[in-house]
Amino acid sequence: MKFSVRQIDLFERDVRLRMPFRFGVVTLTEAPQAFARVRIRLENGAEAEGAAAELLAPKWFDKNPALSNEENFDQLRSSLALAKGAYLGGGADTAFGHFDAHYRPQLDLAAGKGLNALVANYGPALLDRALLDGLCRGLAISFYDAIRHNVAGLALPAQFLESLRPASRIAARHTVGLVDPITSVEQRVNDGLPETLEEVVARYGHRWFKLKVGGDAGADVERLAAIASVLDRIPEPYHASLDGNEQYENVEGVLELWRRMKAEPRLRRLVAGIVFIEQPIKRQNALAGDVSELAEEKPVIIDESDDSLEAFPRARRLGYTGVSSKTCKGLYKSILNAARCRLWNREEGTARFFMSGEDLTVQPGLALQQDLALVSLLGITHVERNGHHYVNGMAGLPEAEQQAFLDSHPDLYEKSHGSVRLKIREGMISMSSLSCPGYASAALPDWSAMRKMP
Repeated sequence: MKFSVRQIDLFERDVRLRMPFRFGVVTLTEAPQAFARVRIRLENGAEAEGAAAELLAPKWFDKNPALSNEENFDQLRSSLALAKGAYLGGGADTAFGHFDAHYRPQLDLAAGKGLNALVANYGPALLDRALLDGLCRGLAISFYDAIRHNVAGLALPAQFLESLRPASRIAARHTVGLVDPITSVEQRVNDGLPETLEEVVARYGHRWFKLKVGGDAGADVERLAAIASVLDRIPEPYHASLDGNEQYENVEGVLELWRRMKAEPRLRRLVAGIVFIEQPIKRQNALAGDVSELAEEKPVIIDESDDSLEAFPRARRLGYTGVSSKTCKGLYKSILNAARCRLWNREEGTARFFMSGEDLTVQPGLALQQDLALVSLLGITHVERNGHHYVNGMAGLPEAEQQAFLDSHPDLYEKSHGSVRLKIREGMISMSSLSCPGYASAALPDWSAMRKMP
């Protein structure tokens, strides 16, 4: 099913965090959220609109400390502007065909403006989801059907696509940021929502966690011990991923951290529950050396280093066995990497290669729902979620918009403490309602409550 791109509008709205989120080299307190609204024309002449959303996150795509947060925002806006011009200038193609036609030119154009590949892919990643949403709405089919029956036109085997089965529930893997309070808070937000890790576990019933480390093995062990003092009270088994956010210079530093963790009696249960280690090494070094020695201890995955379609195969040769799925890096890359995992595991006769679901502080509404639908379709059983913790749900959005999302997706959202927010019960997210016409959303945001992207 081919279509042409008739119109692309870009919008923003501000997101303010209720608690600071420290990851890597940044402490995030606020950032804009980008929205794309597109209009496409199908081969039969009918037109349809689609939409997508993603946070303009600073110091993740480009961690150059010389750049301000505002300069990081402008980098991502530039990526969107380049992609918008290219997609509007293209002819009729399939949903995947639009991505494929512009993938390499986008990287080249962005490089000419000093933008790295991770930044370059941000713009197409947002537009590809909006275009696919428009296609699904125009045909009155769900995202799941568009991929499983290859209406999107992916260059992948039909047998693989048809085998994909979305789940109705997924475990939420709670993020513990580098400055998150563990058991006590000096100055409380006092909005009635959980602030400490202790309170989070009590309210949401999580059994999956993502633990940030900061690049200092001694300090990291002590903070992990404080975290373990809370998690070890959980009577059922719990599991966690360890996220380095590029804070270690090399594999030797991460191995030193792991050895200290194993030697620390307070971390015995936590160490046993670690399922993988995520991007612990700075991206300029991460794919420059072999990590097999570390991978013999725990599987190691790339996240920030996954900046191109070639990154995962390159990482595989160095001992990495996993890669993250993030809608901000591109939905088609995630599907391709899932197919690679299936193929490589079949070749090796073992379930060695895998994908994880990670978060970019996705916000309730389009961003959250499209990301959940993607990881669910790929068979990922737990996904990092932190947007609901650091941001007060849909607080500040028009009441009618909040109600529209709640009415359309009552299994996914609830209304509490004055606003609509993600519903988590016993650590699980229910999402059957995402199987609806369009890309996982039966509601749309209030465009009049946004500003045009500068």
